[in-house]
Amino acid sequence: MSSLPPAFVFSQSSLKDWRDCPRRFDLRYLQHLSYPAIEAEPALENERLRQRGEDFHRLVFQALSGIPLPALTPLAVSLGLEEWWQNWQEFAAAQGILHPGAALLPEATLSAPLAGFRLQAKFDLLMVRDGRACVFDWKTSARPPRAEILAAAMQTRVYRAVLVLAGAHLNGGQPFAPAQTEMRYWFAQFPQDEVRLTYSPAQLQRDLQSLTRDVQAIASAVSFERTEDENRCALCVYRSYCERGQAAALGEVDEETSLPDWDSLEMSEF
Repeated sequence: MSSLPPAFVFSQSSLKDWRDCPRRFDLRYLQHLSYPAIEAEPALENERLRQRGEDFHRLVFQALSGIPLPALTPLAVSLGLEEWWQNWQEFAAAQGILHPGAALLPEATLSAPLAGFRLQAKFDLLMVRDGRACVFDWKTSARPPRAEILAAAMQTRVYRAVLVLAGAHLNGGQPFAPAQTEMRYWFAQFPQDEVRLTYSPAQLQRDLQSLTRDVQAIASAVSFERTEDENRCALCVYRSYCERGQAAALGEVDEETSLPDWDSLEMSEF
């Protein structure tokens, strides 16, 4: 019998946790345990960076929801986000994001059935224009990951697959073909280093097979063992549960694992 609740909804974050460490998946998503350990030192600095990321996502959401950009500038200044805010405004203008003719769905959530469960994605921005769908994801990390890392990331695989599987209502009732979709990662600190990832039927098939295997493996698991790669434990907030250290590691926390699980948050939680 599966240890998962029948209504369990998978996200890129939960699947990434499973890949990194089944034990972490169990503690976070099944046992719902609170964090017992500081992720990384200096703790206050990492908390400040995390908060800046949340503030920036909220600011952009407000802009995409129709609040005039000039009205948001004082808020950006008060939050210390002037540079990021200016970078984003220039990017949005250059890409025509705020121009008429595009359907903008900020913080849009789509979900699709997969292996008896549901797979959900929550996009920073889903833009539909001229029969094409583009997912934008805002990153606030101190260093932009390489394009090949993002191409293979769980987030990329989940977001593009869910868009194709569940986006028909945004395309006149017809599913978007992989070639009609694109994912774009944009970095607030490095606005010129945008990563654009197209999609193909072969990639969709690969992703669906891989994601299905993961979901089936989790659903059939009778135990959730610790990862054998103890390097993954250094920045894990659950490491004290596993007796793999209590002191925080040094360095910057990975944005992918330190920010909230955007796929499961409602905007009212911001």
